Amino acid sequence: MITLYAFGPAFGLPDASPFVMKAEMLLKLSGLPYETNTRGFGKAPKGKLPYIRDGETVVADSTLIRMYLERKYQVDFDRALSVRERGIAWSVDKMLEDHLYWVMVYWRWLNDENFKKGPISFFKKVPAPFRPLVTSIVRRDVRGTLHRHGLGRHSEADMTAMAARGIDALSQILGENPYFLGASPCGADATVFAWVAGCLVPPLDSPVRDKMAGTANLVAYNQRMMKEFFPAFATP
Repeated sequence: MITLYAFGPAFGLPDASPFVMKAEMLLKLSGLPYETNTRGFGKAPKGKLPYIRDGETVVADSTLIRMYLERKYQVDFDRALSVRERGIAWSVDKMLEDHLYWVMVYWRWLNDENFKKGPISFFKKVPAPFRPLVTSIVRRDVRGTLHRHGLGRHSEADMTAMAARGIDALSQILGENPYFLGASPCGADATVFAWVAGCLVPPLDSPVRDKMAGTANLVAYNQRMMKEFFPAFATP
């Protein structure tokens, strides 16, 4: 059986990381049996989650997990899509991972109020005398990563405007579809759902959350997907 190494539920979501949620969605869509393990971070081969273990094979990174499942188990996540739709699906996947994700990171980690309501809980296991120092170092590293990425060089207003444009694009592509690109789920649904859910995290306030919460078809999509794939986390 495949083991998915995850952080575990947080913020009212199946996992704090959208990348972990994406990986678990891919496993659900594949139909393959799997289990989750929240004790694997210390052995993560690339120092991050998610990763999977399938027998003696270890695969780290959600995109490489998808490619492994496609290659090893002949899973075609986009079997219902046209060639053009496959291109759109992959492009959206990367837009979310390489752009909107970093705006989410900014609002979660570098906004003081949100940090106190969310990510600060990750540091509970750090001994109290060292906790403020470790927390400060990690947040400084996050800020540096955002700056090197390039997005962190923009003003808060500019980042928010770019994120809003991406959310509009998701809404425009989704339209009235039950799933992202039609009547059946595809690989992009794993990513789109994880990111939409991540932006809608109830405890964390931001203009990005407000934008997502004001986009009716994405809110309805999130509710449908949560109810279908993670019913324990669905709102009544």
